[in-house]
Amino acid sequence: MRRIFAQSRKELTQIIRDWRTLALALFLPLMLLFLMSTALSLTVSNLPIIVQDLDGSPASRDFIDAFRASITFSVVAWPVDKQPELAFTSNAAHAALIIPEHFGRDMARGIDSPVQLLMDASDANTAKLVAGYSGQIARAFHKQAAGSSASDPVQTAIRFWYNPGRSSEKFLAPAIFVLGLSMFPPLLASLAMAKEGEQKTILQVYVSSISAHEFLLGKILAFMAVAVAECLLMLIPLFTYFGLSFAGDPTPFIIATVLYAFCVAAFGTMVGAAIPNQVAAIQAISFGGFLLVFLLSGLMFPIDNIPAGIRWISNFVWGRYYIEIVRDALLEGGGWPATWFKVAVIGLIGVTFYLIAWRTMRRMQLST
Repeated sequence: MRRIFAQSRKELTQIIRDWRTLALALFLPLMLLFLMSTALSLTVSNLPIIVQDLDGSPASRDFIDAFRASITFSVVAWPVDKQPELAFTSNAAHAALIIPEHFGRDMARGIDSPVQLLMDASDANTAKLVAGYSGQIARAFHKQAAGSSASDPVQTAIRFWYNPGRSSEKFLAPAIFVLGLSMFPPLLASLAMAKEGEQKTILQVYVSSISAHEFLLGKILAFMAVAVAECLLMLIPLFTYFGLSFAGDPTPFIIATVLYAFCVAAFGTMVGAAIPNQVAAIQAISFGGFLLVFLLSGLMFPIDNIPAGIRWISNFVWGRYYIEIVRDALLEGGGWPATWFKVAVIGLIGVTFYLIAWRTMRRMQLST
């Protein structure tokens, strides 16, 4: 243990002496957390929409006011004699509401009056959201206009749990927190290991009496400390600026965080041991620590929405399990019954990374 702690102390001393590395380790994750959590949004607001009212009745104006009152849409004036497609090509609007003639008369008689909604579907996700929101507005207007004469056979009372305000920040911030831990500690660990091989200082380790286990565990322990420091630093804005808190038992989160720190540090050490080139090591970390975690871990959208041909890869993405644990700890509060398997998988993946790194470095223990 004395050699392991000595190796860890040496690595931490090198990080502290280099203020650029220290800034990379601590402050860049905070910038990532603030920028991506606030810049990304899964909701649509102030979407420009044009309205062509061919009726001009009080009923049609009330219908337009229903869209104008929504925070989702921003009604833009558009002449009735111009084609609505021109609004799409000129980027003046992303949707067009066309109210036909005799709309008010048909509503007064209780006759169906179809209303046309044209949407720019170049952004398919936004188009689906617009279709859903506009359908809700139309149904609410119809129910209000019909009054007590119309009654739905089935009425649904909706209650949102865990995130009643449907805030994108509360959904994304825990995931960006995980993304920061997945990127920077393994990046630093891989650079430290690759630098040893690139500058041939690893030869000094080979001729010493330190074993591969002691050397690797010392490296991993140092960058585990860096990961835990990042975690504590990023928890401050999560609990203050984003308004999150522990929803239940925090022990699964604490244990999973320690295991995840070991997992990402072991991953970076493994990459640096296998690729003794800093540029190539950065590319490998960018693929595993960023690209896989960003796209295949459920960070932005459910894993079930990933095409089946590549969905199976997400089972081996370590960030997937930690994101689910963090969201459970900060939003749902399921505790150990909901997360014990994910905690175990993170530990298993971390041990796998460590064994691969040891297999690469085991020649240190060969007798000469």
